Amino acid sequence: MSQWLVVYTHVHSEARAENHLRQQGRIVYLPRYAKTRRHARRVERVIRPFFPRYLFVAHDPERSPWRAIKSTVGVSGIMFDGERPLTARQEIIDTIQARENKDGLICLSDGSIFKPGQHVRIGDGPLAEQIAIIECLDDRRRAVVLMDLLGRQVKARIPVESLTTLS
Repeated sequence: MSQWLVVYTHVHSEARAENHLRQQGRIVYLPRYAKTRRHARRVERVIRPFFPRYLFVAHDPERSPWRAIKSTVGVSGIMFDGERPLTARQEIIDTIQARENKDGLICLSDGSIFKPGQHVRIGDGPLAEQIAIIECLDDRRRAVVLMDLLGRQVKARIPVESLTTLS
């Protein structure tokens, strides 16, 4: 019977560990999500592990020893529950995989009613009562909105809680 071991990796080595484990013929699951990163006046979308330094490896204890996983490049160790390796139930893996989009990335949607392109009203703050168009939602519960100010279109980052839909 196969089970999912919880594997702890070296810092920023999740992809390296995943690659080496796959080369060993193992089934590996590394959940990822898309994150918006701002650096040096640039905004870019980067792919990050959903659980930094952790991944899951399907393992059949009767077919191969778990010690081989522990000595893989990029792997720091295996999580233990006492004297036995810690395992994740298949339902947990299925729940995580169910949140993935077509690109295999976990959707961080918080069930927000706001969608890109939607017209909204800003409810509070210095821009209160302004009408804006949602450009995108980020992973920190903020919306990037476009609005007309002084005859030109301006971008602003607004907390989602400050927005209301237009009726």
